[in-house]
Amino acid sequence: MEQDGNSLIKLEGVSKVFTTEEVETRALDEIDLDICPGEYLSVSGPSGCGKSTLLSLIGLLDSPTGGRYWLKSRPVETLDFNERARIRNREVGFIFQSFNLIGDLTIQENVELPLTYRGMMASERKRRVAEALEKVGMTHRIRHYPAQLSGGEQQRVAVARALAGEPAILLADEPTGNLDSKNGEAVMRLLDELHRQGATLCIVTHDPRFTAHAERVVRLLDGRIVNDNGGAPGMEPTEKGESHDGQIH
Repeated sequence: MEQDGNSLIKLEGVSKVFTTEEVETRALDEIDLDICPGEYLSVSGPSGCGKSTLLSLIGLLDSPTGGRYWLKSRPVETLDFNERARIRNREVGFIFQSFNLIGDLTIQENVELPLTYRGMMASERKRRVAEALEKVGMTHRIRHYPAQLSGGEQQRVAVARALAGEPAILLADEPTGNLDSKNGEAVMRLLDELHRQGATLCIVTHDPRFTAHAERVVRLLDGRIVNDNGGAPGMEPTEKGESHDGQIH
């Protein structure tokens, strides 16, 4: 099958197998998935079902064992390490559960750091950092260090760092996992607003409250996609092979 020109991300038959001397673990098994520009997608499922592995593959942090992967119509599963790193830096914004901020850098420096790897001019870096921090409401903390911020504030900075690169897609792996419910809701409202502004989002979460924020919900089980509501308004996910009238087709 050829890459669909309307897709931002396309996975076809993607698998990931982890092998040790004693056991072979199939983390992902023949995954087919399309993500279009502007979509808000949530990936859910029980612990160990392959959610974070899928996000790592989409974000070019890891390579599939089998299958095909296109990002903006470009096949990426065979790229070498340096080319993958270059594309990841430009096209993918990551938001991690543990924030991943560097403690001895200021908030401004944390957000700016990925841009320096591009060789971007200082004036352009400063502009992007200022705009990103303004979007997340953290301009007043620009000279502070991560340890001086609450968990919710640190996650807002992490979101700003992802935004500053103007990526094609934002990937969030349990972005509320280290936050209390109030701060978790605040971060999710921020992601909702970014989506309304046109961002493409893919989040992994185990919390059904936050899964409901997404327009499209994909559920994994044992490394396979078992539910995908396809983003249709008002539709609940259905088991693959089963229609909403309960009949197997």
